[in-house]
Amino acid sequence: MWEKAVGYVTLTELRANMAKHFDKVEQDRIELVVTRQNHEPVVIMPLAELEGLRETLHLLSTPANAERLRKSIAQADAGELEEHELFEP
Repeated sequence: MWEKAVGYVTLTELRANMAKHFDKVEQDRIELVVTRQNHEPVVIMPLAELEGLRETLHLLSTPANAERLRKSIAQADAGELEEHELFEP
């Protein structure tokens, strides 16, 4: 997951400096939690990060696939990699 700290901002501050906050989220790849009175906080994050999280959840959604991925990661960490040529579909 992301290594940088999560940012917090009030809705009032977000409104006053929206472009600045959006630029920071995009540049630092961190989520921004927006707090609102009497409401649950909401999160702003780069779309690519959300898509990555969704893909990870999908890939880990079955135990068999999750185990296969864990084994692949362990092999890569151990330097047991194979190079393959890419091909066009």
